[in-house]
Amino acid sequence: MTTRDLHTLTLTEARSALDRGQFSAVELVDALLGRIEALNPALNAFVTVTAEEARAAARAADERRAAGRPLLLDGLPIVHKDIFCTQGVRTTCGSRMLEDFVAPYDATVVARLRDAGAVMLGKSNMDEFAMGSSNETSFFGAVANPWNHACSPGGSSGGSSALVAGRLAPAATGTDTGGSIRQPAALTGTVGLKPTYGRVSRYGMIAFASSLDQAGVITRSVEDAALLLTAMAGFDERDSTSIDEPVPDYAAALDGDVSGLRVGIVQQHFDAGLDAATGDAVRAALGVLESRGAILKDVDLPNIDLSVPTYYVVAPAEASSNLSRFDGVRFGHRAADPEDLLDLYCRSRGEGFGAEVKRRILTGTYVLSAGYYDAYYLKAQRVRALIAEDFRRAFGQVDVIAGPTAPTPAFELGAKTDDPITMYLNDIYTIGANLAGLPGLSVPCGFVDGQPVGLHLVAGHFAEQTLLNAAHSYQQASDWHTACPEAYA
Repeated sequence: MTTRDLHTLTLTEARSALDRGQFSAVELVDALLGRIEALNPALNAFVTVTAEEARAAARAADERRAAGRPLLLDGLPIVHKDIFCTQGVRTTCGSRMLEDFVAPYDATVVARLRDAGAVMLGKSNMDEFAMGSSNETSFFGAVANPWNHACSPGGSSGGSSALVAGRLAPAATGTDTGGSIRQPAALTGTVGLKPTYGRVSRYGMIAFASSLDQAGVITRSVEDAALLLTAMAGFDERDSTSIDEPVPDYAAALDGDVSGLRVGIVQQHFDAGLDAATGDAVRAALGVLESRGAILKDVDLPNIDLSVPTYYVVAPAEASSNLSRFDGVRFGHRAADPEDLLDLYCRSRGEGFGAEVKRRILTGTYVLSAGYYDAYYLKAQRVRALIAEDFRRAFGQVDVIAGPTAPTPAFELGAKTDDPITMYLNDIYTIGANLAGLPGLSVPCGFVDGQPVGLHLVAGHFAEQTLLNAAHSYQQASDWHTACPEAYA
């Protein structure tokens, strides 16, 4: 294999090749940095590239491997969504508010992957403060989908999904509050994994909606997602929502055997809102699982249609609280020459935040205000509990719930920016897992009009192994995940 081909490798393939000495970590990193320099201008997938830091980390990985002391991920390149704090490297959240913020510490996700030997190539573009489904709300500009530059790569982890699909890096971290890993994965033909709430630490991950946010990964194979989850997961005493649950070796346990696996089909997910061709691709994928021994069974989630309105009460309410810290006083953007403290607050926040973030702050403040708290916020929390109970009952009958990840393939940039409600409906099939705190995964399952679509799988709490194995079994029988945009092959 020549260095010109190194970008084609998955994490797992690169790890095996490094162990065999086919190339060095420095050669792998240099090859990808060259691609980033040449191809990122068209994608706009990166906010920051950390070339020198990456080369230094790669040299250290080569030294450990030469000494016979390789780490789990030694020398493997990854990119972090720009919502994770990285010591000495700016963390912007895609916002003018944090355009020049340099974190004094690493997020736990960053630290654990670094301690396992992973090499950070840079920070990926994203919707501002993770609020968006198209990566168009970023202060640094929209990200293009490598399958069609006129289309969105999804959001909010659109930079991560685009750079993995375009082979600028084999993997990237992301965050998922209502589908922000899985929806962009579906729209770019990549694998997107959101673990159980509390499975991966949120320490150092700048908060949007604290009861919904969860860190995860975007990769090209399920095996790679399992490998990264093994390194990322685990209890963290610095995160009060972290759960002390043993972490298995997810990758080692993959066997692809789905004989007898009960797969639940939610008929509400195949209604009139689903693009017909996308539905056909998902049904064909379900047929593949059935042919490998899985048992398909209809399940009912009677309250799932209320997930979008519930989410858009709960999430903005939490955002209005979390983003109150950005006031122009302690850190972040500060307005010039304020007349007084109130003027400082108003202009700093007015200048620092974009339109979508302001919309959600205002919505959240409204639903939490006196006279509306009971009518909106408490009612939404009650419906959230009903949705979680629906899932609990369903998992008494099945092991995995399956359906489409997104209602359509990738849409054109600008097509939905003037209609927030239509934009919000892109997450209609993924939000339920966040409201219930369940693990979810999107795996490529076909193309519609030349654009990828995804199969969405959800499992019970801490059943990531079941989820990963079902998706891995599907990938063993299909090759959609190996497809690459022609311009990035």
